[in-house]
Amino acid sequence: MLHGIMPLSERNHMADKLRKPILVVDDDEDIASTFKAHLDHYGFQSDVLTDPRAALSHFEKQKYVLAMLDIRMPEMSGFELSKRLRKKDKELKICFLTAFEEYYQSLKEQYPDLDVKCFIKKPISMAKLHKHIVRELE
Repeated sequence: MLHGIMPLSERNHMADKLRKPILVVDDDEDIASTFKAHLDHYGFQSDVLTDPRAALSHFEKQKYVLAMLDIRMPEMSGFELSKRLRKKDKELKICFLTAFEEYYQSLKEQYPDLDVKCFIKKPISMAKLHKHIVRELE
């Protein structure tokens, strides 16, 4: 890379990654719509849902490379949703969204075999969110 200019081959590779769909599930409609607007702004293809059960049925119809899941949702936690999604697609990358630090320890205790390293603490700037997503897609 010369003077911060990304070579064409790297730009094409990144453009391919942006076209891969991302699933976002957060029960807070304001947060969900904000995520959708920013993902669209950065050129990501995304489906944003507020109901984890709807996300499960939607998942049947679409192949995703990344799921970003709020941990604390009514009826089904992000932990449980991730477990069910991984049964359907073992290659799916998962990032958890949370405003609560203690959930990381809870996740490790409840799901010791779940290999998730991406936790995004809300609130988050959209620039940082973009960096998390790009890193997960690499």
